[in-house]
Amino acid sequence: MTIPHLTAASVDAAAKVLADVLPPTPLHRSERLSAATGADVWLKREDLQPVRSYKLRGAFNFISNLSDEERAKGVVAASAGNHAQGVAFAGQRLGVRSRIYLPRNTPRQKRDRVAILGGDLVEVIVTGEVYDDAAKAAAEDAARTGAVVVPAFDALDTMAGQGTVAIEIVQQLGKVPDLVTVPVGGGGLLGGMATWMAAHTASTRLVGVEPEGAASMAAALAAGAPVDLDEVSPFVDGAAVRRVGTLTHAAVAATGTHLTSVSEGALCVEMLAMYQTDGIIAEPAGALATTVLADLRIEPGSTVVAVVSGGNNDVSRYAEIVEKALIHEGRKHYFTVDFPQEPGALRRFLDEVLGPDDDITFFDYIKRNNRDTGTAIVGLELGDPDELRPLLARMDASPLGIERIPTDSPLFRLIG
Repeated sequence: MTIPHLTAASVDAAAKVLADVLPPTPLHRSERLSAATGADVWLKREDLQPVRSYKLRGAFNFISNLSDEERAKGVVAASAGNHAQGVAFAGQRLGVRSRIYLPRNTPRQKRDRVAILGGDLVEVIVTGEVYDDAAKAAAEDAARTGAVVVPAFDALDTMAGQGTVAIEIVQQLGKVPDLVTVPVGGGGLLGGMATWMAAHTASTRLVGVEPEGAASMAAALAAGAPVDLDEVSPFVDGAAVRRVGTLTHAAVAATGTHLTSVSEGALCVEMLAMYQTDGIIAEPAGALATTVLADLRIEPGSTVVAVVSGGNNDVSRYAEIVEKALIHEGRKHYFTVDFPQEPGALRRFLDEVLGPDDDITFFDYIKRNNRDTGTAIVGLELGDPDELRPLLARMDASPLGIERIPTDSPLFRLIG
């Protein structure tokens, strides 16, 4: 079977469709990242779209190209949240009814935004554990009702709309960037941008960035075709895709775009830096492109653009984000401590084991009347990660039975 390929001309055509509806998103210089890398780093702020994500571009372009007959039948879509908002916005603006399927891991903030953006023209249905489950339900709906599926990434019109980000970057910079980093879920944004840039900015180094727990595009490139991942971490919900698209894989493979991945911990550190220093509320997928800059070889003085793809982050997740960041930085650790069941045992632990800047952030003690000791699970936050070694030395010297809980332990995952 011949796989149709996206063309740069299709991306140019999509830009004309969107020009009267969506003004270009800002391109902001990042003082923090410029100082850290020695390069001139710019952020393409797709988090400032009306739906806080670039997904609106693809959804609007796709629905705009439907026939009157297709629009009358309505559309269905599956999404982890951002594409859903794009479909809801486009459907409301174009007068097309939509039914949108969301996996259960979609943050409530995104669910509520879909309903608000679509108004009376949208129906939200929550089903399945990950995006692929929702996609299956949407496909079954379309087969049953005749509605048109609006793919989140694997359609030429969707990819073309998303690829317009590249056009704006070059127009706003007034020159060709040396490096562009792009987040990758299903591959629509990367495929669209790579196709246009291969034709117009061939000298630009383009890097696609996936979460370590959902590196489905890298798996597809290694296999020569899209494949299902055995496991998908749902943390980076905007990029938690088990299998990339046939069309998106073809576009990325044809352009020879480089792929890499980042850990959840590093991502959380960057999300907090964006919030605390830059004043940017990025969702996990939205911070992928900036997180990777710390790992890339970047020429000093070069022009770098990172796509901040989305800002639909539920504030209730920040406790988890802070926890993951502290663990990644080596400042948060968990231990089991066997305390003798006698007065003063905890005081000796505080005085003889803990350092002056160590803080107990978790303490769960189980006292057993028929034993001489009781075990506690203790979470410690260190003032400096370099304090871990002397802390472990004091623990070894202590008469208390203390064991560190490894990060890959099921117990660590339960409490961490």
